[in-house]
Amino acid sequence: MSLTVSFNPVSMTVEQYDEVIRRLEQAGAGKPAGRLHYVCFGFGGHMRVVDIWQSEETFAAFGGLLLPILEAVGVDIGQPEVAPVHSVIVG
Repeated sequence: MSLTVSFNPVSMTVEQYDEVIRRLEQAGAGKPAGRLHYVCFGFGGHMRVVDIWQSEETFAAFGGLLLPILEAVGVDIGQPEVAPVHSVIVG
């Protein structure tokens, strides 16, 4: 079952976000296996991220790489909201 993971960090600037993405790409995880959809949105110091993952297992595997990068960049993601996907409409 697909899984939605929504991150609403206490604070995340565009610069921090860009650095996280750069480090993920350096680690070969810019487009991780199992991630179906991804969006980052927001403004100023309040960027947010929503991911849709193929399964809880694929997200957990990516999280093992992501969390240390977020910590190194100084992003406190707080408690992500995780829920099963009910429906996806494309277009």
